[in-house]
Amino acid sequence: MQKNTPSILFLIIMTGFHFSCKQGSHKEGVIQQDLAWATGSPAGFVELQLPSAGSLLQGFMYKANGERQHPTLLLLHGYPGNERNLDLAQAVRAQGWNVVYFDYRGSWGSQGEFSFRHCVEDVKNVVDYCKANAAKLQVDTQHIALFGHSMGGFVCLKALQEMPGIQKGFALSAWDIYANTIEATKNKGLAAMEKEADDYFVLHKKSGKELYGTVLKEADFHNLLNTAKPLANKQVVLLDEPRGNQALGKSIQQANPN
Repeated sequence: MQKNTPSILFLIIMTGFHFSCKQGSHKEGVIQQDLAWATGSPAGFVELQLPSAGSLLQGFMYKANGERQHPTLLLLHGYPGNERNLDLAQAVRAQGWNVVYFDYRGSWGSQGEFSFRHCVEDVKNVVDYCKANAAKLQVDTQHIALFGHSMGGFVCLKALQEMPGIQKGFALSAWDIYANTIEATKNKGLAAMEKEADDYFVLHKKSGKELYGTVLKEADFHNLLNTAKPLANKQVVLLDEPRGNQALGKSIQQANPN
């Protein structure tokens, strides 16, 4: 039950779902109504090849039902693995949002070199693409939001910091990459992280040593605690396991009255 709570909270906050749970009952549910199908512009699946810094990213859009322009969510996945959070994408689309998913540079067949900084740059470039193709993709450019899980939570907060035009972001169990790398260095676990990255065939990168070495060299960029003040005027929802990112949450709350 507890591990599902962040997803339920996200749905309530993001889409205005009616959440029903009778006292004394162990059943929880989201109530949805059938869509009035738009025959002229029905919900659909759009394959995308998204340009980013000279590379092409594999991606797609779950297009919302209806002929108008739709608010649009960028779904930012974690350190490339099998979890893509597409259950959330389907639920959000059912409430009238487009959802764009893509694989970062150098991951899962997308062109280019993988790095944590490149992931953030990719978000900015995908937003630019959505704005440039707003008419074709039916994107309401005034209502674009970010949602990231794990590493995608890190990417969400960093991209939100660097994009004045995007006001809302959701970070689910954000991976504090800098703090994790520092801890691994102290505990002599960094070599294992580097080897794991070297052995991971879905990532195209120079080396695991270079990947995490850059985190330490560019601490100002990778340290999530540095995002608090730049996010002071943004709408931020941080969903997390108990105390996992407590210091980050408090720093954002202190800087941000929203």
